[in-house]
Amino acid sequence: MPKKIVITGGPGSGKTSLILFLEENGYQCQNEISRQVTLEAQKKGIDQLFLSDPVLFSQHLLEGRLKQYQEVGHFKKTILFYDRGLPDITAYMDFTNVSYPESFHTTCNKHRYDTVFILPPWKDIYTQDNERYETYEEAEKIHKFLTQSYRKYGYEVIEVPFGTLKERMKFIITHLEL
Repeated sequence: MPKKIVITGGPGSGKTSLILFLEENGYQCQNEISRQVTLEAQKKGIDQLFLSDPVLFSQHLLEGRLKQYQEVGHFKKTILFYDRGLPDITAYMDFTNVSYPESFHTTCNKHRYDTVFILPPWKDIYTQDNERYETYEEAEKIHKFLTQSYRKYGYEVIEVPFGTLKERMKFIITHLEL
């Protein structure tokens, strides 16, 4: 079983770019699925499923991320990076102050990651688009909720400093002692 390493962060923190850079450098990664869930809902005429039915959107995310968590047999290397983890879901629900089933907590407690890295909000690279509707100020608040969520589930959250993709990757790899 590979070590499961989460890279998380609010919108516009450079998280997805870092995941893609890790992949380009030979590391195995499980990619973010929230845009996929959003785009599938848009095909059904729902512009922003997270805004119109946050519990349903989050249930789809929970199922998708749990599937990613469980399907590790085909990964042959000793480490697997995740673009977001299960506790991201409860963080976003808490951010929007929406109630959700206790099963969300149960899933987060039962399925554990080995290490969690968080990328802080980065104003210089922040942009909004059709799937990223949050303002930069909201991204800062989401960062706080993400940190709180992971800590609530007993994780040490390691903040990755600003820098080039290469510098950020080196920080993570050095921290993992690979």
